[in-house]
Amino acid sequence: MSDRPIKWDKSYYSFTGFRDPDEDLEHVSKMETTLTSWLGSNGKRAIKKLENSLPLRKELDRLKDELSHQLQLSDIRWQRSWGLAHRCSQLHSLGRLAQQNLETLKNAKGCTVIFTDRSGISAVGHVMLGTMDVHHHWTKLFERLPSYFDLQRRLLLLENQISRLLGDIQVVYIEELQPVLTLDEYYSLLDVFYKRLLKNRVPFHPQSLRGLQMILNSDRYAPSLHELGHFNIPTLCDLANLKWFILTRAQQARENMKRKDELKVIEDELIQASTKKFSLEKFYKEPSVSSKQMVDCCKRLLGQSLPYLQGMHLCVSHFYSVMQDGDLCIPWNWKNGEAIK
Repeated sequence: MSDRPIKWDKSYYSFTGFRDPDEDLEHVSKMETTLTSWLGSNGKRAIKKLENSLPLRKELDRLKDELSHQLQLSDIRWQRSWGLAHRCSQLHSLGRLAQQNLETLKNAKGCTVIFTDRSGISAVGHVMLGTMDVHHHWTKLFERLPSYFDLQRRLLLLENQISRLLGDIQVVYIEELQPVLTLDEYYSLLDVFYKRLLKNRVPFHPQSLRGLQMILNSDRYAPSLHELGHFNIPTLCDLANLKWFILTRAQQARENMKRKDELKVIEDELIQASTKKFSLEKFYKEPSVSSKQMVDCCKRLLGQSLPYLQGMHLCVSHFYSVMQDGDLCIPWNWKNGEAIK
């Protein structure tokens, strides 16, 4: 077999939302990672792409507002970084379905709709529309929403039952940190853990862990404490050692959660200050960039003079790139020399 790398057509990246290493996310070599020089070399190209994208951005906002109002949705989101043209196309597709089956789609009242890789209901109750699925699959999903709402109520009850057995620790699902699970998959995960707790009672004093959080995963490893303050508990962990692990780290968990909340306040203030100083149209970060990294990035940005950023859409990421619709990506750890690898 040939060992030549596969070179996909540009339409592949545009359609799937995957990143195009040749154009959409053009990485800059280590010798070219100076922030000011990179902005100087790519600013005009980004401005041109941004200007060209303005009609599509307005169209996207219009379609999103119309559908959100028509179906009384909480929000419409996208899991991937699809381009504006494809986002508009997906909304047009949902709009046509609404014209054909309005009453069925109104079952999603109050929900968040997410365009993603597969159709279903997410662990937190969002309506996931697979972009490769046909209207028939979407219609069936909207028809089944009432039964999913019932499952969601049972899931919340199950979380509360687990919480009571573990000293009132809060059971949460964190979208940014956990694998994408459907409501059925997450319910099964909780159910397995709950039945194990009932069979092997772990004596916790009532409300002794109130204010703390835990997430469940399907790994077979030992429990751990995340830097953000929540406990990461494997479904099949050794329950005999679980109480000792949680109690000996409870104070550290509370301190971590307090730091997380304080850091989030600082992050929001710095984002606002950066947006104002550089007259940015939009300033955001990728989910993989932590609050700590974002704070560090913003503090150093505020010490710079960067006229190229005026009116731009700036994304803090892990690399330099110009997105297909004109958004600028810079690494959170940019330097006036090389970015830290």
